[in-house]
Amino acid sequence: MTEYKNLIEDIRSDVDRQMDMSREMNDEEIGNIIDDAIMKKSRQIYMSAAAKLNLRQDLFNSIRRLGLLQELIDDGEITEIMVNGPENIYYEKQGVIFRWDKCFESRQQLEDIIQQIVSRSNRYVNESVPIVDARLEDGSRVNVVLDPVALNGPILTIRKFPEKAISMEDLINWGSISREAAEYLKVLVRAGYNIFISGGTGSGKTTFLNILAGFLPAGCRVITIEDSAELQLQNVTNLVRLEARQADQEGSSSVTIRDLIKTSLRMRPDCLIVGEVRGAEALDMIQAMNTGADSLSTGHANSSKDMLSRLETMVLMGTDIPMQSIRSQIGSSIDILVHLGRLRDHSRRVLEITELEGYEDGKYMLNPLFRFRELHELAGEEIIYGGRRLDEVDGQLERTGNKLLNRQKLEASALILQEGYPERYSQ
Repeated sequence: MTEYKNLIEDIRSDVDRQMDMSREMNDEEIGNIIDDAIMKKSRQIYMSAAAKLNLRQDLFNSIRRLGLLQELIDDGEITEIMVNGPENIYYEKQGVIFRWDKCFESRQQLEDIIQQIVSRSNRYVNESVPIVDARLEDGSRVNVVLDPVALNGPILTIRKFPEKAISMEDLINWGSISREAAEYLKVLVRAGYNIFISGGTGSGKTTFLNILAGFLPAGCRVITIEDSAELQLQNVTNLVRLEARQADQEGSSSVTIRDLIKTSLRMRPDCLIVGEVRGAEALDMIQAMNTGADSLSTGHANSSKDMLSRLETMVLMGTDIPMQSIRSQIGSSIDILVHLGRLRDHSRRVLEITELEGYEDGKYMLNPLFRFRELHELAGEEIIYGGRRLDEVDGQLERTGNKLLNRQKLEASALILQEGYPERYSQ
């Protein structure tokens, strides 16, 4: 292992000397330089064809890609990569977390990769600014925490995006949502209902937001606002993508989510998509919804009711107005709440679709439309899931029997929900 490390360092030094640092070299040029350096070295020591190929890949990854982590990134089944310092690397595959048998050779090697990732997103991270969110070129989400905040070394977390965009048909096939509920939401999105998606960490909120945005009418002008750009909207041509900017090292020149929401309203949006609401920007989002901009957004919460409480708290972070006024604005702005969850078998499901009618007599008027029901039979103390193992969840999203009450946007869009039970949809 030490000999291989020394070999890589020796060839890497030769490659670095030949690279033209005055311009951006493409992958082919760098590959040719690596090939020449390996060929020169092979005249001095014997290397098999397989060894040359592995050496070339490792060198290219260290220069152009993400070095040691590239193997995990290239694995399509891995959904999350967690680096807890240079010696502890974990990854999630099919909902199960594994420890990787490889590690970084040094702390410096890990920090170099972190700086490479962050700089590509036009961000920076150091001891004075030890926390940053960034992204990979494919949109995968990256979070970095350095000293002095991280006590066990640089912490790097990468949530990967799938190579192929997930569709609503995929979610239906996986049992994450029923076809009936999917068609229901499709009509509501096309009609311009303000939809807020809630759920815990890893429940699939961003993926679901991407899918719902794909139902927007053709020609719709869409503006996305994100702290770190992750959304990858399909089939949206009139698209404006905005990303917040952190303050520079002097603490100035920042552009916040609130700034972007305010300026987006001057861009004539048909639909405003706020990737995730985390703080005081909730006030601006609610006000944008109340001024007629169709909106989609997400937020962290344990239930639809909990999401409303969190929104209240976030609005208070941005203004000092009576709670009654805050609740009234929330009740008149959000039309539909969609709550997602990650169940004990690691499956991601739509657990609830609820209409928010408004706020009256000191409480939110909630009209549940769909709810997830787990199918099981009770036999004494034992729960039997149709012959399945206990940890597998067998359930489905079902209609509650309640009809959508606010139909003004449907009527204005010439979209109709039939009155039968269960309701069927026509356009």
